[in-house]
Amino acid sequence: MKNQRDYSEEVRSLVNAINKIDGAYYFCAKKMGIKENTLALLSALDDGRPHTQKQICEEWLIPKTTINTVVRELLRKDYITLGAAGPTKEKTILLTQRGRQYADEIMEEMNLSEQRALERTLQDFSPEFVDAFECFAQNLCEEFEKRILKKDERKRNQ
Repeated sequence: MKNQRDYSEEVRSLVNAINKIDGAYYFCAKKMGIKENTLALLSALDDGRPHTQKQICEEWLIPKTTINTVVRELLRKDYITLGAAGPTKEKTILLTQRGRQYADEIMEEMNLSEQRALERTLQDFSPEFVDAFECFAQNLCEEFEKRILKKDERKRNQ
């Protein structure tokens, strides 16, 4: 890493911001009386489109066992239904009418807060900051995958 700029402070600031965001969602979920992962699943389904458990696991980085648990809980409460996703055995998750009402109650203030926070942020920063943040997240995941998560595999293959 000689002659490369040290971005430690910038990375620390980004990680701190990410932790604050995660913590904010955690405390909001707790205040609303739901689990953080239930809030994440409702957020994923809030776009009105069907999603498979696999898609949600991959996009939201939630373990499959955790999603399975949340799905079972929401199925018992008649908040979601499972449908065929096509030729595979994967099932899509859809909100029922009761689930849509529940999600709307949960998500209304969340969505308003998110919209207002972004609106306030865009008063000071270009909308490209969202693209830059997504790019950093993708690059970080790729570097972690290459350098840390696959490390044991590399050792076994040597």
